[in-house]
Amino acid sequence: MPLMQHVMDADLERLAMDQIVPSLLDQGFFYVDNFLGELVGHFVLNQVKEMHYSGVLLDGQLAGPGPFGVSKRNIRGDKIAWVNGGERRCEAIHLLLTLIDKLVSFCIGRLGTSIIRERSKAMVACYPGKGTGYVKHVDNPNADGRCITCIYYLNKNWNPQEHGGILRIFPEGKSYVADVEPLFDRLLFFWSDRRNPHEVQPSYATRYAITVWYFDSEERAEAKRRFRDLTASTQDPDGSSTP
Repeated sequence: MPLMQHVMDADLERLAMDQIVPSLLDQGFFYVDNFLGELVGHFVLNQVKEMHYSGVLLDGQLAGPGPFGVSKRNIRGDKIAWVNGGERRCEAIHLLLTLIDKLVSFCIGRLGTSIIRERSKAMVACYPGKGTGYVKHVDNPNADGRCITCIYYLNKNWNPQEHGGILRIFPEGKSYVADVEPLFDRLLFFWSDRRNPHEVQPSYATRYAITVWYFDSEERAEAKRRFRDLTASTQDPDGSSTP
């Protein structure tokens, strides 16, 4: 293995051990700036912009009665796409995901009882300005397995006084809120469950981010079991849906 790889792994492990784990356990969130550096961060930004300009990003969905959820732009105004990083012209996004995976791997076993073995695809998101945002919500209110939310921001020269778009976290049981500006090359971690309700305040400029969720394996398995049981309970013996 090249020496540079050893150095990078050591840096990531030190960041995980010395900052991410203690901050998550103590206050429930943490962010690090200059995660990829200017050059690589620009490559990621350019690939996200290309997805946006080519029409790949579609309106974000909410869970609802329909099979694909219901679009409600008064609740969330982002446009999104799901990627695994292996798609054409997603090489820089793949590198980002690889480094976040490695960083989280150094946290495993040190975050209470959570056992993390998998994550979601990456959600590439754009708030297209015009006051779009996302009202106060919890990522995982119903034990669906999501344990840690990681958001990588891509917004150059962002001025929150002019552009808005702050992520406001309302830590459970705390007397304060935490305002996180969506600055270029900033990586944010926070618990996905009811410990961290949060909102995206209205954005008045184009705002880009990439989000991934890491799953607690036991909670995820139980959520899948509940879903299978629910699906089975709505089927007749011949396989047709009950009214």
